[in-house]
Formats: sequence, C-alpha cells, structure tokens
Amino acid sequence: MIEANALVGTVALVTGASSGIGQATALRLAKEGAKVAIVARRAERLKELAERIVAAGGVALAIDADLTTAAEADRVVKRTVQEFGRLDTLVNAAGVMLNGPSIESPLEHWDQMVDVNLRGLMYVTKAALPHLVEAVSTSSRKVVDVVNISSVAGRFAAPQVAIYNATKFAVTAATEAWRQEFTRKSVRFSVVEPGATTTELWNQEGQWEGFTAAFGEVERLHAEDIADSVAFIVTNPRRVAINEIVVRPTDQP
Repeated sequence: MIEANALVGTVALVTGASSGIGQATALRLAKEGAKVAIVARRAERLKELAERIVAAGGVALAIDADLTTAAEADRVVKRTVQEFGRLDTLVNAAGVMLNGPSIESPLEHWDQMVDVNLRGLMYVTKAALPHLVEAVSTSSRKVVDVVNISSVAGRFAAPQVAIYNATKFAVTAATEAWRQEFTRKSVRFSVVEPGATTTELWNQEGQWEGFTAAFGEVERLHAEDIADSVAFIVTNPRRVAINEIVVRPTDQP
C-alpha cells in the first residue's frame, strides 16, 4: 500500500515524459509529492504536462533535450540538480519501437532504437549516479531509486523484433548488474517490463497488426497501470527493494 505523499521532499527526473508511460509516471510521482523534472524532445508537450502538474499542486521543471548525446544527458541532470538541489529518483522511460521484417527495415530504424532505448538510458544513468549516491546521505528515506522501463521484449525474443529485443534485453541486464553494484550504497535499481500498453509506440504502421497476428486481440494496458508499478517501487521503505516487475494484459499469453 502506497503511503500518501510518500515522496515529499524528494526530486524525480523522468525521461520520455511527453507521452505514454513517462507522462503518466511524472504525474504519479508528482501526486506523491516529488518535485519532478520532465524530459523529452517535444517542448510543447512538456509545457502542457508541467502546467497540469502545477495546476494539481505539484512542482515541475520542463527540459526539452535529445538524450541520445552524452552532453545533453549531462546537461539535463545538472539542470535538475541546480534547480531542485538534489536527485532522488530517476525513471528512464524514453523509448521507441520500430519493428518489421529485417530485410526491409531501414538501418536508420535500428540505429534509432539503439540510440534512444539504450544509449539515452545509459547516458542519463551515468550522469545521474553521483547525484543519486550523494542524495542518500541527506535523504530522510535513506534510499534512492533508478527505475528503467524495459519490456516483455526484454525477456522473450520474437520474429521481426530483433533490434528492439536486443535493446530491451540490454536494459534488463544492465539494470540487474547496476543493482548488484549499487545496492549496498542504498541506490535501488529496478526494471519494469510491460506487455502491450496503449502508448505512441504502436503508432508506426503495422505494429499492432503484427502483434495481433502473433497473439490475437487483447485489451491493452494503460500507461497509468505502469506508472502505478513505478510508484509502488519507489515508495517502499528502505528495507524493501523491488528488483523486477512484469506487467502483462490479462488476455496476453
């Protein structure tokens, strides 16, 4: 059970916040009392989200950035700490899914998935780690969190999903390795692996049709369902580390 306003006095940074799981997570963490830095490439979307958070009584900082470069990731983290004075929670939710037959798929799509799903997450995490470790010593909760949004595609490979699979397997593996490295420093690493969820990832032509052909029609999860899982992870007391959560639609095999 999540304690009301459990994150008061903390600062969260959420990537991919212009839509989908990132947006829902930013709203959810702000509801729990965290000051939230929201990051994505689409500045107008971020402005609208920041206004929603502030209207609901929260505090938000919108930072538009392309996190596929290390310099931009570093700038985002530094701006967050300069504005809010600390960093307690990082949620890496930025991602793209550009699947299709491997012969016909443009190499640019593969590069984009590696850049956003893996490099961006890697760059932000690298920049954030010193600040997260430092925040433990001044946190009333005595713990900080990194939550990486992977996918069930990080557990099971499928035809025409090779590079998306590769990036998400990498996210899941890296998260577990970081967990082992930082757990004794009270930096919890967790991975959330959603199944089919209603987000913009499915907007590319043929994405949902391909999924339906493989698995049949299912009632998709909502982004808010995944945000609830993130909130559950980061609001637990220090003694509780939720390492991995898989969330599937009830109808998905």
